[in-house]
Amino acid sequence: MNNPDPRIYVAGHRGLVGSAIVRALRARGYANIVTRTHDELELTDQAQVRAFFRAERIDQVYLAAAKVGGIHANNTYPAEFIYDNLLVETNVVHEAWRAGVKKLLFLGSSCIYPRLARQPIREDYLMSGELEPTNEPYAIAKIAGIKLCESYNRQYGTDYRSVMPTNLYGPGDNYHPENSHVIPAMIRRFHEAKTQGVPEVVIWGSGKPMREFLYVDDMASASVHVMELAPDVYADITDPMHSHINVGAGVDVSIAELARLVGEVVGYGGRIVFDSSRPDGTPRKLLDVSKLHALGWRASMSLPEGLRRAYAAFVETETAEAAA
Repeated sequence: MNNPDPRIYVAGHRGLVGSAIVRALRARGYANIVTRTHDELELTDQAQVRAFFRAERIDQVYLAAAKVGGIHANNTYPAEFIYDNLLVETNVVHEAWRAGVKKLLFLGSSCIYPRLARQPIREDYLMSGELEPTNEPYAIAKIAGIKLCESYNRQYGTDYRSVMPTNLYGPGDNYHPENSHVIPAMIRRFHEAKTQGVPEVVIWGSGKPMREFLYVDDMASASVHVMELAPDVYADITDPMHSHINVGAGVDVSIAELARLVGEVVGYGGRIVFDSSRPDGTPRKLLDVSKLHALGWRASMSLPEGLRRAYAAFVETETAEAAA
């Protein structure tokens, strides 16, 4: 029998995805949400994770904690990206199982798929080709997380599910000038160029790659939707060894068009220049979201509106930090 008021642990609640999941859970009436900051619980430390689950009597887990970053960060810290992410997911999944947690949602990434995968990318394309070299360590860790959940399900009868989001953005994003993803990096760059009167903004790469973007609150809504599905409904549309579900908007845009949109939202009037000497990454990455649609969920936030909200959140954060 399902617990009407489950104790739900959201790992990574201060991050982009985790904070959105907390918002989504509260909006649905879940009140018994358990969180820990990095200082309070080091997820790479198995003993700490074991003690946490032993003490807290958790019913459900949303595993949104991860070491994340853009092309520059992935290229610069490959050992950290594979090591830290493997430790976090291994510790949380294993200790959740040891503590009797039956339901868990693992959040991965669309970078798990082959660099030259057919488009749109279906779930069963996993491990059908070579990965994108610039983020291979992170992708390997996320693939391991999927297989970890599937293996515990097969051996122990748990209900550990996985969702693979496309590129996410929105409130709570990381706007670090070097280690952020493409949208927050562009927002900061265009904002600073506008405020400083810089005549041009240089974007890495040719501008030709196509990318799909999803507003983070849409991602959180989809995550809770998938977690709430009855086990037989989830099982009907997945396979025990291909159990993950793509989460995306179902449409993509070129990096050049994205830059134009961000420039408009920010109000930047200068030139946009593309540096083709910098890496492009994967040529195209559009997820097939037909399974998610069949399960009754579709994205609701348009890219222009999502960018407006993301920029407003960025300005609010910058203003607050300046006043502190």
